[in-house]
Amino acid sequence: MSDKAVITCALNGVLTDPKQHHVPVTPEEMAREARAAFNAGASVMHIHLRQQAPNQGHLPSWEVSVSREIQHAIREACPGVIINHTTGTSGPNYSGALDCVRETRPEMAACNAGSLNYLKVKSDNTWAWPPMMFDNAVEKVQDYLDVMKVAQTIPEFECFDVGIVRCVGMYRQTGMYSGPLEYNFVMGVASGMPADPELLPILLKLKLPEAHWQVTAIGRAEIWPLHQRCAELGGHLRTGLEDTFYQPDGAKVTSNGQLIETIAACARRAGREIASPAEARQIFGIRH
Repeated sequence: MSDKAVITCALNGVLTDPKQHHVPVTPEEMAREARAAFNAGASVMHIHLRQQAPNQGHLPSWEVSVSREIQHAIREACPGVIINHTTGTSGPNYSGALDCVRETRPEMAACNAGSLNYLKVKSDNTWAWPPMMFDNAVEKVQDYLDVMKVAQTIPEFECFDVGIVRCVGMYRQTGMYSGPLEYNFVMGVASGMPADPELLPILLKLKLPEAHWQVTAIGRAEIWPLHQRCAELGGHLRTGLEDTFYQPDGAKVTSNGQLIETIAACARRAGREIASPAEARQIFGIRH
């Protein structure tokens, strides 16, 4: 077990609509929410980029200038903070995501490690959205890893299913990647791994022994036992408005800071201290 728990705040996500939820969009809003999370114990900020024009904040952006402005604002508000940049895209054109990593050189970035049919069914037995493929072929993964190597950005391997966890070991085995390893077990997507604490021991057997790991738990109040078990088993912790809007008692939050306070309490109940940004850099082997 790692005695120090690194906390990541997923500030806004790509699917959350700022007209419906309290998700930040502008650099000023991102900095304000990051500061609240930072004060509560988060040393890593996972960021998504949104279009900055009026009434367009529900749409994604891959403009390098937007990435730079948001990262600068967050770093000004949170001294020493670690930026974890999104790269998730569907379809053949992902050059914008590559450009953002290449040009801004964040300390960490998501590297979606395999493909998934991204599905959800509503209570009336119809699709919640048109069925889609979140495509992450090996060639695409390699492109991301190549850019991250040049940028000295550590990939966080996003694993939505058990087989994807096993793929990460193959990337190491074939020489696609040889740097520090960080798994992110994404649990709670309806067509991926369930948010079930009993699944964690299996995932830990499948990951490479030397790798760090954390859980992204997507859902409502039911996700908090998973966070607690993650803390008890030595994983690092993540939450934020990308992943949930709800506290363990079902109350809806209005800020990332509220969620980070709750997940920090999970770590402390497990007898663990919260890592500072400097300690997080040392744990993950960040070089810049």
